[in-house]
Amino acid sequence: MKFSQLFSSSARNALWQRTLAALVGGLLLVSCGGGGVVVTGVTQRLLSPEVPSRNAVNYAPYRTSQVESDRANETITETMIKQDLDLMVAGNFKLIRLFDSSDKVAKQTLKVIRDNNLDIKVMLGVWIASGNDAFNQAEIVRGVALAKQYSDIVLAVSVGNETMVNWSFNRLTVAQMAAYIKSVRSQVTQPVTTDDNWAFFAKTNEQDQNPRAVLDVIDFVAMHTYPLAETIHPPATWDWQQLGVTAGPSRATAMMDAAIAAARAQHASVRAYLDSQGFSKMPILIGETGWKAVASDGEFNRAHPVNQKMYFDRLQTWTNEMRAGQGGPKSIFYFAAFDEDWKGSDDKWGLFNKNRQARYVVQSLYPKAQGFTHEPGTYAATDALFAPDVNQAVVSGSRFTVYADSVPTGASAAVATGADLFGWDNPPTAFGGEEDAGVRVTGAPGDSANGLVVKPVPKPWGWGLLVAPSNGTVIANLSAYEATGNLNFSIKTSYPGKLEVGFYTGSGASGYDVYMPLVSGSYGYVNDGNWHTVTIPIRDIKPSGNKGSGNEGSATSVFDLSKVSNPFVIADRFGKTGNNQASATNTKIYIDNIYWSK
Repeated sequence: MKFSQLFSSSARNALWQRTLAALVGGLLLVSCGGGGVVVTGVTQRLLSPEVPSRNAVNYAPYRTSQVESDRANETITETMIKQDLDLMVAGNFKLIRLFDSSDKVAKQTLKVIRDNNLDIKVMLGVWIASGNDAFNQAEIVRGVALAKQYSDIVLAVSVGNETMVNWSFNRLTVAQMAAYIKSVRSQVTQPVTTDDNWAFFAKTNEQDQNPRAVLDVIDFVAMHTYPLAETIHPPATWDWQQLGVTAGPSRATAMMDAAIAAARAQHASVRAYLDSQGFSKMPILIGETGWKAVASDGEFNRAHPVNQKMYFDRLQTWTNEMRAGQGGPKSIFYFAAFDEDWKGSDDKWGLFNKNRQARYVVQSLYPKAQGFTHEPGTYAATDALFAPDVNQAVVSGSRFTVYADSVPTGASAAVATGADLFGWDNPPTAFGGEEDAGVRVTGAPGDSANGLVVKPVPKPWGWGLLVAPSNGTVIANLSAYEATGNLNFSIKTSYPGKLEVGFYTGSGASGYDVYMPLVSGSYGYVNDGNWHTVTIPIRDIKPSGNKGSGNEGSATSVFDLSKVSNPFVIADRFGKTGNNQASATNTKIYIDNIYWSK
């Protein structure tokens, strides 16, 4: 979830229509039990009745690691794990999911549970790494051994995590995953699955891998649903802004109601797909879902301790419905027990912060009077965040900042110091974010704290990525910049040939592309792998504008700076740049300090 993506309009509409249909259909469905024989595939193993009866959470013990590579050197002790598990038991979280079968985490955790006779059961993970079969085989050996040694504690085994969804950064083919799952399942007695995003299990797009080979070898589905993440990547699968509701607590409530409705719809979509493929008796559980307490990847006006509690409470209502026999997932594993700094922009989901202080979401389960420590801060329901009424903010100042570490004194107030990035098409043709292989990107000189990396994944026609300010602004009125304005940014790359840069105005039928081919040596741009500052007059970009894709016949698709919806775009459409597909490398592009000036 560290990088952004965007569905094409046609794919997005198809997905939304399908999801709505599934939600309606889902109201008539009762999730089937955990037994029986599927039409094809393996004879299903029953899920333990303890799975639906226990409150579930994802658990990892890392406390000090700052980046992913640090974890190898972080010492994890049984004392640390015991402290964490005691907290879980005290809050009645007695089913945990582990992500791997490592000696450092899984083996020690299971040992602590047994040695201390803790009332905790486990869904054991077997981590599968793309392109590393030797590691995978060794991990399988470890996982099988733990599942056998701790068969009284391990209720289920999950092989792989988010390996097949189209945006995976650890991607394997369905055939590869099916082989690994079969290997594990042939050696253990527990029910076996794989954890992946709901879109994979519902096959929401014809370009997605067909899950059939995996469905044939698992006992239940463990789907992930993150309505919050889908307000960042991809957008528009649900209406998080709820602008039709009066601004204030009512809008916050409407947003959180819509969030849980989106999660329910995604579950219903998976249920409908499984039923359509002959797997009506296959149970579904939610392997991951949650809500951030703090914005760490552009979730402004959404991520907050109160909003986190609102989502958590709605999940509990859903769980109670399931336990009352009203259908739904067999269990919901909340993500996650604790914050972990190494996750960078994908952190701040925890019920506890990294210091083991209870967040507002679970403070009622951990009273101070009983010796539990709370995270600082006092909240009321009215503190919940919601989308502001800034649909068309008029920008009259000398600078409109799209992405920068800081904003100069005297700049326009309608600015943002973070950004949301969306790759064109589905699967996305580019990914972008503030991390590169788990390491924070350093920005350009003069704005060096944070930068962005763009990773093209070209299709035959090319690739593209939108950058939007993450301060909640939907439309910015930048008309004051037309006559004398400039688009400015810093860039570092050795990308071959031309790049397109510019912006996008309007939306839907009024969408208008305003991107110009940028040649090395012009406007300050040089593709020599060093940082350079680019300044392009808006009047020079305007002549390159054209009606947005699909809007060729639209009368409203026109250049309109009063409705700038994406104030920065970077792309390479081969028909516009003259580059050919062979030259469309995956060369990374680093950008920083993006702003309009006049």
